[in-house]
Amino acid sequence: MSVPPVKKNVALFVTCLVDLNRPSVAFAAIKLLEQAGCTIMVPEAQTCCGQPAYNSGDKKSAKEIATQVIRAFKGYDYVVAPSGSCAGMIRHHYPELFKDDDTMMVEVTELSARTYELTSFLQDVLGFTPENVRLEKSLTYHDSCSSLREMKVREQPRAMLGAVAGLDVREAADSEACCGFGGTFCLKYSEISASMVDTKIDNLLATGADMLAAGDLGCLMNIAGRLQRRGADMKVVHVAEILAGMADGPGLGEGET
Repeated sequence: MSVPPVKKNVALFVTCLVDLNRPSVAFAAIKLLEQAGCTIMVPEAQTCCGQPAYNSGDKKSAKEIATQVIRAFKGYDYVVAPSGSCAGMIRHHYPELFKDDDTMMVEVTELSARTYELTSFLQDVLGFTPENVRLEKSLTYHDSCSSLREMKVREQPRAMLGAVAGLDVREAADSEACCGFGGTFCLKYSEISASMVDTKIDNLLATGADMLAAGDLGCLMNIAGRLQRRGADMKVVHVAEILAGMADGPGLGEGET
């Protein structure tokens, strides 16, 4: 395990979906960051990143939410989210929201520069690789659109998964294709979304893998829900849960009615 010589003061951006649907992802992220030598804070004042409002065209509400986030995460060395979607909103879309506000742009630019997706931060900033983690399973990985295209995250999670003893990582065909979630897209265009996730699932199941992992809970919830409706047997977990040795519990959707 590579640990930096100086501890970093890191604020965890938990995300709404993790907070409400899969808190274990936040605990796994904290465990990994602490193993990597970071001091972790979870600001109580944090809220949604504002992406649902932004995607729906409600720029006024999105700016109000973003202002709250900017204030809540001021003063930390880094802001890390177990979601490329939320990290991408802060890093790439906050500057767009405040482009006409010179005063706010100073703080927005500063926050954007120190905001990272979890696996990218662990690999690219800290050079961290997990040790003493074993999982005797086969796994396939889904690249979320925001992580891949906005945050340039692809090799980082795969490199760390490669350090998990006993894990057989299998690439699915068209692994970089959208799962159909797309935030509000799945609500506005539900039939198209369903067709996209069915294609995604066909490719995932073709690998014969026991498990699916990804770095964005929105994608995982969308895929897990469709897998359940199709009666398919594939456990769905966040990549942080695997890397932290916390993937033994139920997957997303398991035990739900």
